[in-house]
Amino acid sequence: AFDGRGAGLATEVFGDLARADRVAVLVPGSDTGLDTYGRFRAAALALHRQLVAEAPAGTRTAVVAWLGYETPGTVSTTVATTDRADRAAPELRDLVADLRRITGPGTHLALLCHSYGSVVCARAADGLDVADIALVGSPGTGADTAAGLHSEARIWAGRGADDWVEHVPHVSADLFGTTVGFGTDPVSPAFGARVFDAGDGGHSDYFDPGSRSLTNLARIALGETTEVTHA
Repeated sequence: AFDGRGAGLATEVFGDLARADRVAVLVPGSDTGLDTYGRFRAAALALHRQLVAEAPAGTRTAVVAWLGYETPGTVSTTVATTDRADRAAPELRDLVADLRRITGPGTHLALLCHSYGSVVCARAADGLDVADIALVGSPGTGADTAAGLHSEARIWAGRGADDWVEHVPHVSADLFGTTVGFGTDPVSPAFGARVFDAGDGGHSDYFDPGSRSLTNLARIALGETTEVTHA
């Protein structure tokens, strides 16, 4: 799918989606548009290669790179609010419903949500038919706890040791009818997610080939939860 208007939207599939046993949906964060799509596509390709390498014999995999919403700019007022995520959440829910129609109920679906994309996933999570949701380099979700996402999915969170998002204030306040900030740090014990080892990388390094974060994200996407290493 492709829409060239504005910053642009695109959805691309890697692998045989109709026959896949394991499907990972990659949801990007701020500053992702058609002009930076190469970076996002490279992350999706690296993830798909890792899934193919790690999948048990006979397991078929696919990755959906979903640039299905207008992402905020990293240096902008919109990046500090849930507004873009609130608009994007219904589109993500529609995507998951479409994937279920294509793949069937037995396919393992996982959302891997980077940066502001984790806010989008959180806003869509209530009752969403996915097995796992991974919050990667997340500034917060807008919820106080993982239970507050009202999801039956396993909720994971990981942050690289050199990720600047660690220094984002984890507060949330209503200002003039708009929620500013995203609340509890997803990797903190107070949030209650399953915290995985995301290695030593920075904010843009989670899908680097050979990284601990990519290995663990692939294991989450494959449903091999006992193989995930924890922080």
